[in-house]
Amino acid sequence: MATQPPPRSASEITARYTYGGWRYQKGWAPLEIVDAAGCYFTDAAGKKYLDFSAQLMCVNLGHGNPAVVAAIEKQARSLPYVAPNFATGVRAELSLRLLEVLPEGLDKFFFATSGTEANEAAFKIARMVTGKSKIISRYRSYHGSTGGSIAATGDPRRWDMEPAGKIPGVVFAPEVNCYRCPLLHTYPGCGIACVEYVAHMIENESDVAAVIVEPVVGTNGVLVPPPEYMPRLRAICDEHGVLLIADEVMTGWGRTGEWFAVDHWGVKPDILTTAKGITTAYVPLGLCATTAKIASWFDDHYLAIGHTYEAHPITLGPAVAAIDEMKRLDVVKRARELGPYMEQRLHALRKNHPSVGDVRGMGLFWGVDLVKDREKKTPFNTMADKLAGTQLTVDRVAAAMMARGVFAQAWVSHIVIAPPLIITKEEIDAGVGALDAALELADREVGL
Repeated sequence: MATQPPPRSASEITARYTYGGWRYQKGWAPLEIVDAAGCYFTDAAGKKYLDFSAQLMCVNLGHGNPAVVAAIEKQARSLPYVAPNFATGVRAELSLRLLEVLPEGLDKFFFATSGTEANEAAFKIARMVTGKSKIISRYRSYHGSTGGSIAATGDPRRWDMEPAGKIPGVVFAPEVNCYRCPLLHTYPGCGIACVEYVAHMIENESDVAAVIVEPVVGTNGVLVPPPEYMPRLRAICDEHGVLLIADEVMTGWGRTGEWFAVDHWGVKPDILTTAKGITTAYVPLGLCATTAKIASWFDDHYLAIGHTYEAHPITLGPAVAAIDEMKRLDVVKRARELGPYMEQRLHALRKNHPSVGDVRGMGLFWGVDLVKDREKKTPFNTMADKLAGTQLTVDRVAAAMMARGVFAQAWVSHIVIAPPLIITKEEIDAGVGALDAALELADREVGL
């Protein structure tokens, strides 16, 4: 057996000695990134890329925001770590900031280090408080990678974990998807059947503790619900004594043109989870926020959650700075005002490219759905293709964008457009221009 030559570059060493998540490991050759600033990052060869998806839809303030970086430095010098059973000034300071921006009534906080941990905490809290066990999620969803969060994930990242790698007690409802309705209805004549089916499930499943939804589905297509959906879901949960969990890991922090997506419909969840943009992703922080009513249950009952890194000071200081910067730069308003411009530019692509089946989104959060048959809405690839390691059309489109200096996340058969909220119209034009050129590749495959 021939001896492999020793790896030399950071890319080679990374591929040889570390795992790359959500992929076959053979042939993995990650691009080495050496710098990032504003809406751009730079590779080891000096090539600069426009970050049109804010990495994993998380670098909301762009790369290298000086105030957030300074907060990390300051916290590292003053108090880099203390156990979570102690109070710290930065923990108190962040709590007061959260009361200003979260939906009213969410005023008790558990600080973790990721969105998946925040969702794990939400599930445990819901089950302990209600005394019930089942969680209803939806098929087009992603809630994290740990045992509970992956169990509540509807997309194929769950499939290879079954049955041993996930917790029991999660059942799935149809997603809200007015482009490809899973119930074969057409909005608005459908009566929002997808949300009414959740009521049917609760009535027939029994033992349901909570329903968890991404108010706007993220990775799985940027699925925006009709305006009646979230208020009706809130009412259904109230009618049946079921808690409503809003997973705002991706949709929070101004992404959709409000502080949180639920704010668009005036809906107040019982539990809200978030992460990513809370620190503009410079340090890992997750948040599980609950109501005083839920929190009061633990006055006389044991709270069976906790982590060594819970309320880690170095994660909290940057969050304070990030919220202050979001306010100073007014990124919520920017996302709201730039949303129609992004929509206009992306809808123009649909007119010019037969491979674009649908464009949907809000604020600076958009999905471009690719199809090989627009009339039948047939995607180029399926979730089974993704798991099988098949070369996906959407990945080749994303690669063609990268060749033109624009990075965008691709998933199964759609592109996710979610740039930093500091992006300019000129940068939007550049990103859409690269997508426009790359879509010619998919156009050639239409009808094949």
